[in-house]
Amino acid sequence: MTTFQQVWDSAVREHGDRTFLLFRSESGVRSEWTYREFDLVVAAAAGALRAAGVEQGSAVHVVLRNCPAFVALWLAVSRLGAWLVPADPESAARDVANQVRRVAPVVGVCATARAGTYREGAAGQVATVLELAEDASDVVAGAPLDGPAGEPARVDPLDRLAVMFTSGTTSAPKGVVLTQATYATVAGVMARASALEPRHRWHVTLPLFHANAQYYCFAPAIAVGASVALSAVFSASGWVRHARELGVTHASLFAAPIRMILARCPADEEPLHLEHVWFAQSLGAEHHAQFAGLAGVRPRQLYGMTETVAIVCADTSHPARHDVIGRPVPGRRVRVEPAGTGSGPDAPGELIVLGTPGVDLFAGYLDDEATTAKAFRETDEGTWFATGDLVSQGADGVLRFVGRVDDVIKVSGENVSLSEVEAAVAQAPGVLEAAVVARPDPIRDVVPVAYVVARDPARPPDPAELEDWARHNLTPASRPRDWTVIDELPRTSVGKVRRFRLATT
Repeated sequence: MTTFQQVWDSAVREHGDRTFLLFRSESGVRSEWTYREFDLVVAAAAGALRAAGVEQGSAVHVVLRNCPAFVALWLAVSRLGAWLVPADPESAARDVANQVRRVAPVVGVCATARAGTYREGAAGQVATVLELAEDASDVVAGAPLDGPAGEPARVDPLDRLAVMFTSGTTSAPKGVVLTQATYATVAGVMARASALEPRHRWHVTLPLFHANAQYYCFAPAIAVGASVALSAVFSASGWVRHARELGVTHASLFAAPIRMILARCPADEEPLHLEHVWFAQSLGAEHHAQFAGLAGVRPRQLYGMTETVAIVCADTSHPARHDVIGRPVPGRRVRVEPAGTGSGPDAPGELIVLGTPGVDLFAGYLDDEATTAKAFRETDEGTWFATGDLVSQGADGVLRFVGRVDDVIKVSGENVSLSEVEAAVAQAPGVLEAAVVARPDPIRDVVPVAYVVARDPARPPDPAELEDWARHNLTPASRPRDWTVIDELPRTSVGKVRRFRLATT
């Protein structure tokens, strides 16, 4: 097994003069570092953390937007043998208090602009709080992250490197424990899955404190000596223009940001010529085709979770399809278990993944042995992880994502995937995005109802017209029985819809 620290050290040795990080601030100012230059930044950040009391095995709580300091802190804790706890920069004081109580960090790092909220939540629980500007000034000489370099710690592959809290769409967030080995594994697997080469450059606009940007972009770039263009904020209207300015070749997005880009991008925007785009979650055929025209390449759907570390499967068909997550990537073994959703070859079942905790699966849930034991199943073959996600598998072995176990409802005995209905409704005239939830029904047991956001707030879609559209585009069981136009959907920080916050009566 390899450590993530070894992956970084190897990149610095072999690709020291190549560009590692290109940062675009919110104001549009760009800063750039080679691997060798950023290694000096990492060493200085490690020195600053050590001076603040961080030792091997210490936790560092980081509540920052996308910025060079976030990347430096991630690599610095790896160098020290400590572990990172990244959190939503928009966390309320209560959220901060709950997290620091659970992880007992030696140091907390936040933005100066939101320091009051952080200090309120961390009061009495975090000895040292470092305040940063969230721009390139954080990683220069004399900044708070400038300290004596010192020697890297000797770390073990199974040493903890991070605890990432899940999005909490249906339950309280769980702390996913990740090791040096899990990050080293994801670096290699994702580099191979995207055919990454040193000449490539990832476009990162999703938040760094969640798995996608770390797992699918930064880690594989480091593995092969590629570069990353990091944007401080996501701009739907400026995404294409920024990608062109930054010279990117690769991107990773969710379906929701793709729909926002399509809705907000200027009509006369010149298309890009990207080489590869990952996307996750359901995307309708029309939106898939439109974004392919804008990006210059068909986006490929993948499937993975924070817990699975690297992806489990990805669409490798030619041309790429909008409606499948493909087959397991090399090295992955999966099975589809019945989940009470009917029988037959296409019936949805729960996806179960074989792996080794702490290597190609997460190590467990933080201080929660009961939930960890429920997720892992020990067999003679090894450890199987129950994802809680439903998929269907065609005769050719290709998998299609259906939704979470509780995303599939039975309408008069017929399976209906709320995720698939949402992807379809998002393509209806006048609709920007949609959420579909289940409502009890005395005749059909449950029925879907839809909440939609207008593409143009000045001209909201008419529910009667949406009903007529549904009659022509959805099966009878899948048609929403009610339509409600709302200003915005309740979302997690990475765009997942929190359906439980929508009224269902």
